[in-house]
Amino acid sequence: MGATRRRPLKTVTGVSGSADVYGAAVDPGQSTVASAIEIAQLAEANGFDALFAADLLSFGAQGAIGAQEPLIFLSALSAVTEHVGLIATVTTTFHHPYNLARLFGTLDHVSNGRAAWNAVTSSLGEENYGDQDLPSPEERYERATESLEVVNALFDSWQPGALTPDGRGGAILNADLVRPIDYAGKHFTVRGPLNIPPLPQRRPVQFQAGQSEAGLELGARFAEVVFTSLPTLDDAITYTKKIRTRAAELGRADGLPLIMSSFHATYGASEAEVRQLVRERDEATDFDAGRIQLADMLGGNIDLSELSLDKPIPEHLLPEVNSVHRRRGRVEIFSSFARSGKTLRELIIAAKDTGHWAAAGTPDQLADAIAQRYNAGVLDVITLGGLTDPRTRDFLLNGLLPELRRRNIIDPDYLGPTFRDNLELPPLPPAGHRSSLRSQVRQS
Repeated sequence: MGATRRRPLKTVTGVSGSADVYGAAVDPGQSTVASAIEIAQLAEANGFDALFAADLLSFGAQGAIGAQEPLIFLSALSAVTEHVGLIATVTTTFHHPYNLARLFGTLDHVSNGRAAWNAVTSSLGEENYGDQDLPSPEERYERATESLEVVNALFDSWQPGALTPDGRGGAILNADLVRPIDYAGKHFTVRGPLNIPPLPQRRPVQFQAGQSEAGLELGARFAEVVFTSLPTLDDAITYTKKIRTRAAELGRADGLPLIMSSFHATYGASEAEVRQLVRERDEATDFDAGRIQLADMLGGNIDLSELSLDKPIPEHLLPEVNSVHRRRGRVEIFSSFARSGKTLRELIIAAKDTGHWAAAGTPDQLADAIAQRYNAGVLDVITLGGLTDPRTRDFLLNGLLPELRRRNIIDPDYLGPTFRDNLELPPLPPAGHRSSLRSQVRQS
């Protein structure tokens, strides 16, 4: 018997963060989705498995220029693509799960089975959703847990055979097979069933971002792909073992969840050029703005304005992770960096990559770095940026991707009609399956 084929590495690129969106908004006759259409079609022509739309819910220093509402944005891109998956980041903190099920279900229909939901709990934006403080991380993840329970139950409320062809282009409905979910939890009471037709994928692919302890628990229970910030190989090994061990305890299929990391690459044609580019990038750092960004990475309640750039941050200034209200995963990463002895200058430079995996090299060297994680079993999906920049695009499309294909790390083509097919995910649990969590939520 031949060796078992290993699932290839899957590739993703972002589409909603381009500054071109703002330029188009003030140019009469221009579309704010035009630049994204270019990127989407280029990504599909080069075999990317998915497009990723990020989201932010407030305006200001932390807002990303060009970010638009992801579901509407990706719906537009679905009309000009055929194969590439569509991953929308949408919060559970400020949305109702019945609406989420309808929205993502509709995206799955209009894209013929290419929808995916990156579920987040949000660390910003509460000022725009009523007179309230941001709920604690524990409350946000409790609500997220119920949201995912409700959404999955709604997707599964259409049992197999509920809708069948009538042979004349229409359909026959067996209403007895479309069942209420009768969910009653702490945050939501939803009778159901879902009032749109059963989805091409049955459920959109479930991504989840968040790697605090509460985030890890949510990902282990529900996520098919977890989007993580794992700056080192050791971090990736530790995290992957931890979340997959917990997922196995919860009865999940082997290999779930898949691990997705964002790769922040600096490309050069030679090692000398790489060194020069890294040096120029570091020298161009705005350290005043960098102090503010690093403070945000450390939870937002730390004043770095008077500290020396060339000394480590004093231990007593570093926050206790459990005291932080926002993005504890980032706090853990940068607190660890600080305790390792990095100077404030080094930490500010590292904060440019916001805790994500960063590397610099020639395409061959960057392929080596990717292969190391892939072969270690801690990288299943990779986010590769740079398609908007002509120089980086050339290195990516004509250097890195061909080298990864030569090494049989990524596939040359799409494998099936849906995003779930192309990710080669294990089958979903039978419709009507419920985890024990639902009763736990009701009793809590």
